[in-house]
Amino acid sequence: MRNASTPGAFTLGDNLDGMWQAMDQFRSRFDKRGGTRAAPGDVRTAVLALLAEKPMHGYQIIREIDERSGGSWKPSAGSVYPTLQLLADEGLVTADEADGRKVYSLTEAGRAVADAEPGTPWRSTASAEGDRFTALPKAGVELARAAAEIGRTGSAEQVDEAVAILDEARRRIYSILARD
Repeated sequence: MRNASTPGAFTLGDNLDGMWQAMDQFRSRFDKRGGTRAAPGDVRTAVLALLAEKPMHGYQIIREIDERSGGSWKPSAGSVYPTLQLLADEGLVTADEADGRKVYSLTEAGRAVADAEPGTPWRSTASAEGDRFTALPKAGVELARAAAEIGRTGSAEQVDEAVAILDEARRRIYSILARD
């Protein structure tokens, strides 16, 4: 809301509204990801590698990838199940019913493809290189949470101080990119 006594001036409410919008936008960019996004083909490679070890159902595959990547990559059911169906259509896996669930196993052709696939994608995702891509978004989300808490419970002075700190942090972060 604008301060009626000073044309063009903003009140604390305007600053908070803008801060809330910015924090929501920032948070939504990173909260949607369960972890690092996989490169195209990584889900396929991971499914083949896991099924080469033993038959599994879809949620076991998701859980295994999450565990083996140290929590940095958790593919969605929306990427694993279509991959399993595609592999079945290609004749690389079969699905059998066990305890009310489809359990997937490699066919001989699937085993040959799995043996030919290079490495396992969760190792590279869990590496220090993978941490490089997850550390910054996680730190940003934590910062957004702290700023949102100040916005909800802080006094006007605390909000002003937090805004000044965030402005300085933004300038310093951009200065990193400006360096040679």
